Formats: sequence, C-alpha cells, structure tokens
Amino acid sequence: MIALQKPLVLASNSPRRKQLLADAGFHFSVEVLPTDECFPADLPAAEVAAHISHEKSKMFRGLRSESIVLTADTVVIADNQILGKPSDAVDAGRMLRLLSGRSHTVVTAISMLTDGEIQTVSDAAKVYFRKLDDSEISYYIENYKPFDKAGAYGIQEWIGMTGIEKIEGSFYTIMGLPVHVVYRLLKPYFQ
Repeated sequence: MIALQKPLVLASNSPRRKQLLADAGFHFSVEVLPTDECFPADLPAAEVAAHISHEKSKMFRGLRSESIVLTADTVVIADNQILGKPSDAVDAGRMLRLLSGRSHTVVTAISMLTDGEIQTVSDAAKVYFRKLDDSEISYYIENYKPFDKAGAYGIQEWIGMTGIEKIEGSFYTIMGLPVHVVYRLLKPYFQ
C-alpha cells in the first residue's frame, strides 16, 4: 500500500472507482454525501464533469479537514449532448444506438480537497464504437444492466470488449477514474 500523510476518503459509491483506487495501491475509506448534480445550462459539455466533481468536493469542506477527499464525475458526450445514466432499458437502447458506428468523448474529472483547498483536473478520451446491431444492444442491456453508467455502457464489460474498435486516451478515464491523474494529485502527499 502507498502510505499517505493523511487519511484518504473516496467520495464515490462506484464499484469501478473503488476497485481502481485499491488496485493502484491506495488504502482509503468511502463516504458519500448527497450532491445536486445540476449544472448551468450554458456550461460547455466538456466542463460539466469538472463542475459536478468540484461541487461534490465542496460538500466536504469543514467535515474532513484531517483527510484528503477525492470526488469524481464522468460524462459521455456525443454531438455536444451529455449522455448521463439511462433511466431504463429503453433509454439505454437509445443511447447505445446513438453511440453505435461512431466516436464520442468521455470526460472524467477528479477533485481533491485537502486543507480547505480544491484542485480539479479533467481528463478526456475518445471512444470509437463499431456499428452495433439491435440484438447486440438488447443482449448487453439484458445481461449487464448498464443503468449506473454514463452513456449506458462500461468499457470493461462485454459491449466494450466486442464493440469498441479504438480509443484515444486513457482506458481508466473511460472507466471513470483516470488513475494517472489521481496518482499525480496524491504524489505530494506520499510519506
């Protein structure tokens, strides 16, 4: 385990973020506070993840002054439209058909709160899906239940393995935690 000068708190319920942070060698606890994930209507799509991640960090100001708190947010952007988590199977199918046979951008932002200061860094990756047929989309939705994932898919799951032809950028950014960014933010706090 990588030893830090302060306790590390991951403010996310995402099982993927928990696994990636643990796999990177960090010991941490998990604490999540409810946060309004709204954003200004005129905010450029590429800045939305940073805005939401920063807002999540602000919720911890004054609560965890002895800790380092990491928050994150991921957005999938196609045609300058943000694809959030699907509300149901029909919505998931709509999103996957929109992503099929083309590229889109995934932006994950990380915010680190320590000593009352928040640093926010965004990382973007481009994902290229081959053309997916309706039976593949239905199979994925029925067997993998992508309702907790922005854009209705997980790159590490079946649809990513069989449908993604190419990526430009970090695989881990697409999964929801750009580990290289987290490592760089935490490195000054290594013991």
